[in-house]
Amino acid sequence: MTSGNNGASTPEDDDPFGYLYADGQANGAQPPSGGGYGYPNSVNRVRAVGQRQYGQPAPGQQQTAAYGQAPQQQGAYGQPNAHYAAPETFPGGGAPTAPQQTGHGGGGGRRGPNTKGLLIGAIAVVAAVVIGIGVAMMNGNSDDKAGGGASPTSTTSQNTKPSQSPSNATSTDLPKTDAKDLQLGGGATRASDVKGAKSDGGTYVTGFNAVGSSITWTVDNIPAGGKYSVYVGYSVPGKDATATLTVNGTPSKTPVGLKNWAGAAQGDYEKGWTKTYNWVQLKKGTNTVNLSCGQGNQCDALIDQLWLVKGWVGS
Repeated sequence: MTSGNNGASTPEDDDPFGYLYADGQANGAQPPSGGGYGYPNSVNRVRAVGQRQYGQPAPGQQQTAAYGQAPQQQGAYGQPNAHYAAPETFPGGGAPTAPQQTGHGGGGGRRGPNTKGLLIGAIAVVAAVVIGIGVAMMNGNSDDKAGGGASPTSTTSQNTKPSQSPSNATSTDLPKTDAKDLQLGGGATRASDVKGAKSDGGTYVTGFNAVGSSITWTVDNIPAGGKYSVYVGYSVPGKDATATLTVNGTPSKTPVGLKNWAGAAQGDYEKGWTKTYNWVQLKKGTNTVNLSCGQGNQCDALIDQLWLVKGWVGS
């Protein structure tokens, strides 16, 4: 097969520097003046500035998509893209905007802490505490008015040695009685053999150590109802004793303490004279004060006097 003359446009002869050689000049190669290789049929693609964008496919060509993405078909040059729509074509005449999410959305957003509920709960707790304190203070004031928490018929026995002497503790307008004026019951009797009794004539009540024995004092002329302290003068033979105090028919909740405050030796009644007191509530006018030896009491004591003092001593 005989090869023909393919002309100067064959790729092997398309030498951009052909015009420098004799054979190139013989084939019509000329120095470049418009952007070609110098041969008459050299391709000269001249474009206006800004017309071609590098990295974009030529008009009518399909754009190569990135890995994992679907390719998009580029329309012909000058034709609208099928995937493009002008903003005015959307509903409302403007470009679509992303939906705005608020913090109080019903289904999508995450709700923050219910600070309003926490505040209401805290206020409720504080209010409950304040109300409780108020009620406690009201009850405390009521108890003070009624007798410091004790019922009108309850009594309290002392736990320390009384500091007042019988003469100082006696009020001129309050009653006082000696053993000779008391009403006795059970096996209680009067005697005056033991020295040291402070009652008139040295008389005292003895035989008080048997269960059922009692001493009753009917107190007249109480000027006003309220708090009083009832004193008991007594002697114990070097050991503690107890008794039951009953005011207006109601016994005390705690026994009367007849302690050996004088520090007398065992069996020494003469050195054992001392006193004690109990808190009571009395009414205006006449009251009944009863001292008795009940079940569970140790009543080995001599009683010489009883008297009253206004208010609760030591309170």
